[in-house]
Amino acid sequence: MRTDDSGAATVWAAIAMAALLAVATVLFSLGSVMVTRQRAADTADLAALAAAGGAARGGEVACERANSIATKAAVRLVTCRLDGWDALIEVEAAAPAGLGVASAHARAGPVSRGTPASQGRTR
Repeated sequence: MRTDDSGAATVWAAIAMAALLAVATVLFSLGSVMVTRQRAADTADLAALAAAGGAARGGEVACERANSIATKAAVRLVTCRLDGWDALIEVEAAAPAGLGVASAHARAGPVSRGTPASQGRTR
């Protein structure tokens, strides 16, 4: 008895390609979200350092510097405030293709003598 298989390999190949495309899409989406989260964190750190550097000139100048950094990185500055000499920053970055928004917080300011450097930065 002979069966006619013509076209079966084409169907299986199409199914395999669709599955590979779905996996690639999920991996690409995950990767772009991770990159967006890292970009938000890096921008928050840089903006906090810029704001802390301008803290001596007042909160308005400090936050203008932070906003300039955020704008150049295509990230939105959500909050900027000074707590003494410390700059407190929150930013948001939109992930591509409507995959959500990544937010990050950073704090920068002078390090007191005797304070380990690792305690000078929090997220």
